[in-house]
Amino acid sequence: MRGEPSCPKCGGRVRAPGLFADSWQCALHGAVHPLQPIVPPGVNALTVAVDRAKVPVWMPWPLPVGWLFTGVASAGDDRAGGRATAVACSGPGPLGGPGELLLIAEELGVGLGARYAGVDGPDPAPHLDMTEAPPVKVLAGGRPTPLWLARGTPEDRAVFAGEAMGLWLWAVVWPQQCGLLMYDEIVLADLRDAGSEMDLVPCGALSPRILS
Repeated sequence: MRGEPSCPKCGGRVRAPGLFADSWQCALHGAVHPLQPIVPPGVNALTVAVDRAKVPVWMPWPLPVGWLFTGVASAGDDRAGGRATAVACSGPGPLGGPGELLLIAEELGVGLGARYAGVDGPDPAPHLDMTEAPPVKVLAGGRPTPLWLARGTPEDRAVFAGEAMGLWLWAVVWPQQCGLLMYDEIVLADLRDAGSEMDLVPCGALSPRILS
């Protein structure tokens, strides 16, 4: 686990705002929204991320049968708020074996989704062929949301991306064949609107995917 903020694009160390810069700085990427330390999953961790977030905190709700919430990440500081969120869920894959799903919501240029997707960032548009019909549609915040399959991703995962509520939405699934999960009628809830229902979220062990 990380004990201090890091760069959302590369995971490298970041320098806090100071005399010569009013934003967090990565030696490689310049000004960034810092990725906050990741803590074990639980209602408290989820509440902190939700309270900070300026973007949706997406989670399949209800969760697929046998699936658990297994981690949350947030990029941004207390001054600017969370400008990207990532929620990890884990459970049985549609073809058997374990599956992992990361849902990332982020503002333009943050780069957290591209990092988890394993592609050059910061945004998904160069990896999507939006001239073709989207293979996947989810219901995000009550709105039908098309997602396109990203090209050029590592072979161990399937990556889908699109726009929801004017922000990027990434869905990164391990292993690749577990991407079949996205072809079901997935309903995504923004946990900022969940209220007391967050106490009902079933929690599992921390996913190593959200630490990568």
